[in-house]
Amino acid sequence: MPKAKLVYILSLRNAAADKAGQHVDYRGARRYMKSPLEYLAEALDQSPLGDDYALQGIVYDDDPGSPRDQAALADYGFAWEPGRPWIFPPGLGTQGRLLRDLLHPVPSTYRRLALDAPERPAAKQAYEAVLQDKLLALEADVVVLDGLLVILDALVRPGARFERRIVNIHPGITRTESPYRRRGAHATLDALYGARGQRVTDWNTLRTEPAPRVERTGASLHYVDNGIDSGEVIFDVLGTDIAPDDTILELRWNNFQQSLFPALHQGLALLAPHVRRGTP
Repeated sequence: MPKAKLVYILSLRNAAADKAGQHVDYRGARRYMKSPLEYLAEALDQSPLGDDYALQGIVYDDDPGSPRDQAALADYGFAWEPGRPWIFPPGLGTQGRLLRDLLHPVPSTYRRLALDAPERPAAKQAYEAVLQDKLLALEADVVVLDGLLVILDALVRPGARFERRIVNIHPGITRTESPYRRRGAHATLDALYGARGQRVTDWNTLRTEPAPRVERTGASLHYVDNGIDSGEVIFDVLGTDIAPDDTILELRWNNFQQSLFPALHQGLALLAPHVRRGTP
């Protein structure tokens, strides 16, 4: 049976914040920060996932014309360059192709507009149309989002071409009923504050209030809908203990290893029969 064609979408600025592809301080030592993308590339070569999926392309939405994106990517740049840090090793390949040759920029330039700018909705819609064209050109059967700092709308509406074809790997438990639920862009920091017995009430000022201590977190692979990490869960793992004195990067490293990589791997394995080419 033909492999499902997989397209991976991320924001480079999110990977840069994680120091992806670099060594980071970890309790007085140094540890390598492997990204979910790097993990997936290795899994496609070293596990049965490679029998189910073919990596078609890696799309990123970062905007070279945005001063904020320029600052976020000051150490990395917007494309791989020899001798410069990058989010994965420059020689990393999978299924016989170098990852750096699979990169496709689709800049989300609408983000330059103010949130209340009257032209922003149309600009956002135009971005999603270009993104859909890229996915169609790559013949995507399934799309994996990893740290995409954009909320999709038209692409995932009921009846849309990619409804239930786009999934997100999220560094937190997303189930509504879970006492460990951590949704949204601040999931890891939210979990870290929770382990300290605090709840953030204002993310702009980081104002907190006392809250019950929650010393575990996890990760979820879920379908993407029009909400924030609210889609149906495919597979999740609650496998990460949190020390109150963890740094954000120490917790990210632990959660990747203990929860996120397993959730990504097992979730894609469960998803494979539903997205193989030629099936509804």
